[in-house]
Amino acid sequence: MEFTNEEILETVGMIADDKLDIRTVTLGISLFDCSDPDPAACARKIREKILTKGEKLSKKTKFVSDEYGLPIINKRISLTPISWVVPVADPAAFMEVANAVDKAAAEIGVDFVGGYTAMIQKGETSIDRALIEAMPEVLASTRRFCASVVLASTKAGINMDGCYTMSQVMKDTAGRTAEYDGIGCAKLVLFANAVEDNPFMAGAYYGAGESESSILVGVSGPGAVRRALERLGPDADLGEVAEAIKKTAFKITRAGELVGKKIAEQLGVSFGNLDLSLAPTPAEGDSVGQILETMGLAMPGAPGSTAALMMLNDAVKKGGLFASSSVGGLSGAFIPVSEDASMIEAAKVGAITIEKLEAMTSVCSVGLDMIAIPGDTSAETLAAIIADEMAIGCANNKTTAVRIIPAPGKDVGDFVHFGGLLGEAPVMAVSQVSADIFVKRGGRIPAPLQSLKN
Repeated sequence: MEFTNEEILETVGMIADDKLDIRTVTLGISLFDCSDPDPAACARKIREKILTKGEKLSKKTKFVSDEYGLPIINKRISLTPISWVVPVADPAAFMEVANAVDKAAAEIGVDFVGGYTAMIQKGETSIDRALIEAMPEVLASTRRFCASVVLASTKAGINMDGCYTMSQVMKDTAGRTAEYDGIGCAKLVLFANAVEDNPFMAGAYYGAGESESSILVGVSGPGAVRRALERLGPDADLGEVAEAIKKTAFKITRAGELVGKKIAEQLGVSFGNLDLSLAPTPAEGDSVGQILETMGLAMPGAPGSTAALMMLNDAVKKGGLFASSSVGGLSGAFIPVSEDASMIEAAKVGAITIEKLEAMTSVCSVGLDMIAIPGDTSAETLAAIIADEMAIGCANNKTTAVRIIPAPGKDVGDFVHFGGLLGEAPVMAVSQVSADIFVKRGGRIPAPLQSLKN
């Protein structure tokens, strides 16, 4: 891969002025050879493999970051879903493995580990039930291990029993971490149509079709996109706006692929993919919401927000795909409320609601993300919100997700504070109209007609 002098200078400008960074370098590790019916032996094998594969991750990412002058914000690991690796239907076995993973992650200096994962879109096994039973304690007692559960897919439909179960898990997890505004729920993602090569937490896991070990890179650059639109000026039409976004995404992708391949080479593993997702942070200027404002919306949530976000998401994907054949993961735009300064302000003044966010998730990457709701929200209402988001994913054959925090002791208008990249957010109102009977019917909503493609 060769770069022109102009491209190099543009990238330097993006780093210095627009907060361009590598949001995460994630090392995927297969655990299929670690399965053992003895929980202690299984935990030991997993710990040893993480230490062996990941011992140089921090050192090599720092070396490459220094060499290219491109900041790498997070170093993470994604694992084979441990529901496939721990062959014992005992919650204590999953606790033992989770503690081993968390300690190994601390030893090698990674920020988060993904892979405490169950796939129950069509039903659950006794092992899945054991993993889920242990989940609230795992999320409350470990610092780095993140969890995800696949509840739906276009092929399988929606597991409504699973939605209800996970709503109760979320409330239990929030209660166990009430001292920190329910932060345990920030490490839990519920998916429809999950992807196997996502480098972003908390939803990352390393799929069955992946290699023994590989590097997955998540690149972000909302500030670079916003700056490009500012240079374009207010008189450009929306076709020109889309073209400017696409060109910026192309440049960001090229820089990310260079870094990812270099780190993979340094670690002696394959380069898996590059996820070009505009992932905001609470820092000023590093905001997807501000991109929408630069397009011409007064605030995120205004009429036109869904259309603007669709254009942004589409242009990012087109630019990334043109720049690299290794684009994968989620690749698009994220709208996590607590992690985006503009979204925080919009939620604070009531410009954006959960219902509007739900509509916007139909056209962007992922879904209802980092949203705080009143702690007394019932499990039934929470399950119905989850089911709505799963339905958007199933009907549109896209990945959608839910990462909601029912904040203990908090009500509408209160604030939750998580710190760091997780930011802060106002508690948002939830509809008081009951869906209890619908949720308690249970069963599985059948796969939509779109699933019949063979």
